Amino acid sequence: MGTQAGGGTVKERAGLALNNDFLRKAVKFTTERLRSGKENAAAEHGNWEEWRERGRQIRLHTIAHLDYYLNLFADNARANGVHVHFADTAAEAVRISLDIAKHAEAKSVVKSKSMVTEELHLNHALEEIGVEAIETDLGEYIIQLAGETPSHIIIPAIHKNRYQIAELLSADAGETLAPDTQVLAGFVRRKLREKFLEADIGMTGCNFAIAETGSMVLFENEGNARMVSTVPKTQITLMGMERIIPSWSDLEVMATLLPRSATGQKLTVYMSGITGPRREADADGPEEMHIIIVDNGRSLQLGDPEFQELLNCIRCGACLNACPVYRHIGGHAYGGTYSGPIGAVLTPALQKNVAEWDDIANASSLCGACYEACPVKIPLHEMLIYLRRRKLEAGRGDKLEALGMKGFAAVVSNAKRYGAALKLGQLGQRFVVKDGGIRTKAGPLKGWNTYRVAPSLAKRSFRQQWKTMEEEIRRGLQEMDPAMKSRMERIVQERNTSKGGRGHHG
Repeated sequence: MGTQAGGGTVKERAGLALNNDFLRKAVKFTTERLRSGKENAAAEHGNWEEWRERGRQIRLHTIAHLDYYLNLFADNARANGVHVHFADTAAEAVRISLDIAKHAEAKSVVKSKSMVTEELHLNHALEEIGVEAIETDLGEYIIQLAGETPSHIIIPAIHKNRYQIAELLSADAGETLAPDTQVLAGFVRRKLREKFLEADIGMTGCNFAIAETGSMVLFENEGNARMVSTVPKTQITLMGMERIIPSWSDLEVMATLLPRSATGQKLTVYMSGITGPRREADADGPEEMHIIIVDNGRSLQLGDPEFQELLNCIRCGACLNACPVYRHIGGHAYGGTYSGPIGAVLTPALQKNVAEWDDIANASSLCGACYEACPVKIPLHEMLIYLRRRKLEAGRGDKLEALGMKGFAAVVSNAKRYGAALKLGQLGQRFVVKDGGIRTKAGPLKGWNTYRVAPSLAKRSFRQQWKTMEEEIRRGLQEMDPAMKSRMERIVQERNTSKGGRGHHG
């Protein structure tokens, strides 16, 4: 289970992350800053919930009519001079990309803003045919040097601090660079400027595709995507098939929701709308433009009442910043391209919920913080429950756990058995209770008590205390107002009558 992209299970990878102090401190610091920024931006906006609902309705409508809007987008993009390709699988998307690179006789590709290329492992495929692929966004460039995958959707190097980054960039520079943000960014800027000018192909992702005009829109804060999409002669854009929105007026809603949810900004620094390749009157831009629309498992969610809303995601990363699990273990513990709550659902969904990804749905407390943070209100916490249920229905559940749940159901469904179990537990816990808590790490308590203390059972349960309380109520009736006394007597009488006919506790 969970053997890809990092090895071992989610639990094993999480164990390694929890023992990495550098990672935990870096992830905690950044996610707290992003989360507080998002909360402040939402509060300052004023009517945030109304905009969330508007965003949700736009995404619901678009995905419900995805075939129509995809065809409309493709027709309009082709009318603008764009070569539009549809790729059903990751392998097909890679093949199309390599064919374009070979046709252009490309030696180097500069890239920006594309999680889809990470999903496709496109960099490795380009390198295999002798094409250098250079990530130009600062975070992506850092993890490329480190030979790692992104740890966060919008901040790929969230798990590294400036000292670790300075060490990586110093090795790249061949000289010691001070762990100062301006010094490090200045080095990368100078080096990448040469790469932009030399590149044969510019490759980007796509935040939103506008169906009514065949345009694509990129959100960024560094300006690299503008260099990637204007300097090289050939541009390739890879977009998930769900990135469509109907119109430019719908973009206003998304341009309000996404930056605030992602980084707490009112507006992203650079928002580029690209409609086709360079025209005669244009001062810059690619001479040839390709858009590859990628399925790779996304269409499997269409028509599924439990998972279709997964396609509403606008990749802001807010669910990661809000998730208590992600904030402790970072992104690599999830084992796939996408991490956090969205990754815990999206990865199994794109992989047809195969057995090797079953355990990723357990990397959640089901607290619902992801839903509260999501700008388009995707119920990720419910989807995680659906994944767990499907795992059990497929017969891949833990047999010991299933046996334990059957035993639990047998006990709590009968008042006498429930009472007897409580008394037995109160007696048995005397051997393990210390300072008011159960600290033993034996059996099923091991996982819990490794990091916290299980509470002990009360010396007398509520049911055991009720008899005494009932006597006190009766005595109080003697001094009570006649009308109140009559009501209380009726309640007690009804309770005693119904208790004789019930075979289970309420």
